[in-house]
This record gives sequence, C-alpha cells and structure tokens, in this order.
Amino acid sequence: MGNTNSDRWRTIDIVVASVIAVTFGVIFWAWGFLWAATEGVFAFFPPAQSVIYGVWLVPGALGGLVIRKPGAAFYCEFLAAFVSVLLGSQWGTVAILQGAVQGLGAELGFAAFRYRSFRPPAALLSGLLAGLAAAIFDQARYYVTLDLWSARVPIFVLTVLSATVIAGAGAYALTNALARTGVLDRFPAGRDRALI
Repeated sequence: MGNTNSDRWRTIDIVVASVIAVTFGVIFWAWGFLWAATEGVFAFFPPAQSVIYGVWLVPGALGGLVIRKPGAAFYCEFLAAFVSVLLGSQWGTVAILQGAVQGLGAELGFAAFRYRSFRPPAALLSGLLAGLAAAIFDQARYYVTLDLWSARVPIFVLTVLSATVIAGAGAYALTNALARTGVLDRFPAGRDRALI
C-alpha cells in the first residue's frame, strides 16, 4: 500500500496519539503497583492473574482505532511503555522493548485489514495479536523456569484472552464512548458515531 494523504499524520493526530500514550504511561506505572498488590488475591492459582493483563495493551488498540493511520497502534503502545519507564516502572528498561513488541502486535491487527476497517473484528484482532506478542515475550523473558502445563500454558492462554477482551473489545468500547462525547469529532472515529 503506497503512502496516500489519508496515511499522513496531521499535527492533531500526533498530539492526540501522544496524549493517549502519556495517559496510559501513567496508568501503566500505577497498574504496576496494582499488579503487585493483587498477587495475593491470585495465590490460589498464580497464572490466573493474567486475566487482568490486557490493561497493559489498551493504548495500542485504542490508538489504532482513534487515529486510524499506519503506525498509530505501535506509537501509542511503545510511547506508553516508554513513559512508564521514565516514571519508574518496576520492570525497568526492558519494558521499552516489551512495549515495542506489544505495539507491533497491535499494529498487525489493523494492518491485516489494510487500515480500512476499524470495526470489532479489527479491534479484537489487534488485541489478540498484541496479547500473543506479549505472551511470547513474557514466556521468553519471565517464565522460562516455570512448569509448562501448570503455569506457562495457562499464563499464555489467559494473557491472549485478556488482551482480546480488555484491549480489543475494551478499546473499541472506549473509542465509542469517547466518540459520543464529541471529543473525537476531528477524527473518522468521531464522525462514525452515527453508524455505531
């Protein structure tokens, strides 16, 4: 697909994508504390904590749905991770690489539709692929020493499911909610609200 005027980022695209990313960077930083605090809740089956993993992947899908330009999903996920590291993420600088991997996954969901559809299937695929990328990264980085069937497989599956529901469906619902307020009127997502 060649570069067209509709593929070019406007100043407002950069600003809004950056606002999404920075906002979620702060959320990521706070979510890190909540993640640590909930470990006890999931003590009965530690892999179950992965049901809340999808929050880490919302900005990629949200950015893609709002901006609707090549690179938006990657940009939002990567920059959110970068901001969380600047704020003191408990995972350190590895979170920057993790954000890039997750952002690439989210981006591929929209690329699969050639950036022409931003309906639920594209949102769900973006969340699913971001979750798949995250799960693969985490398996290699954090879970290599865990038992395959009692820990690694459940963590992998729950991460992908959580990402599909929270990041994919959640970002779609959040985009629609924002569109109804009128704040996205300068974006196709806002102009589509009559179709929602």
